[in-house]
Amino acid sequence: MTHPYARELGDFLRARRNRLSPRDVGLEPGGRRKVTGLRREELALLAGLSTDYYQRMEQGREVRPSDDVVDALAGALGLDDEERRHLFTLARAARRPVPAAVDRGPERVPDGTRRLLRLMDTPALVLGRHLDLLDWNPMAEALLGDPADFPPDRLNMLLLMFDDTRTGDRSCPGWERQALDYIGMMRAAVATDPTHPRATRVIGELSIRSAEFRRLWVRHDVRETVSGTKTFRAPEVGDIDLHWDTYPLPGNPGPVMLVFTAEPGTAHAERLRLLGSLHASRVRRAAA
Repeated sequence: MTHPYARELGDFLRARRNRLSPRDVGLEPGGRRKVTGLRREELALLAGLSTDYYQRMEQGREVRPSDDVVDALAGALGLDDEERRHLFTLARAARRPVPAAVDRGPERVPDGTRRLLRLMDTPALVLGRHLDLLDWNPMAEALLGDPADFPPDRLNMLLLMFDDTRTGDRSCPGWERQALDYIGMMRAAVATDPTHPRATRVIGELSIRSAEFRRLWVRHDVRETVSGTKTFRAPEVGDIDLHWDTYPLPGNPGPVMLVFTAEPGTAHAERLRLLGSLHASRVRRAAA
């Protein structure tokens, strides 16, 4: 049976090889080419490897590359620091004859984190290692909608991002950028446990029903903790531009806190405050 880490390593190498053109690495294309990226033999030459050895790596055939080989491949592929770390993670895991035991117990949010969420006056939520929504505060509910409206097994940022019933979200500026960030975070999680049932279920479902997800997933982008900006469509108050950042919580791998903030003193900060106030009023009326 193919080693799961070796298979993930081969897929990552193939995706990164296909991203390069001969001119990117100082080679002349020369004649008609059947592939858009580098050929296997070209990359093997750049990394100082035999074509057969590199081919077996891409095919996930129980190859256990040394750190020197991995370093040469990272250089030949022009990987950035995050991609290099990801490549080493996969290669070192592939060198183990049997995948190491990984904690697959239920993910828990510490009581202190739950209290902190409720004290924050800006949208914040906690995501599990596979982007499951573990907890959120009232401001996140005001911005994103009530997660309680979804079945527990659907509370996953990737499943929600590619939910066909929420296609209006895709008209927001930066939708694809954030989708790639979430996918990159899932890739980083898969590197630590390629056969985890939750990852397999989410990726499998999205691969079957979403052509957009398939197109983005095969890029093999990887993120650890990320940040960015996103525009939210809020009909009650108007568009809101927010910064978002992720903060790792205890555990390895552990959940992360995702926090949205508005630039102080801007119209976006005022709209966010108003949105939270309107939501709080609705909650009080419902309780009454």
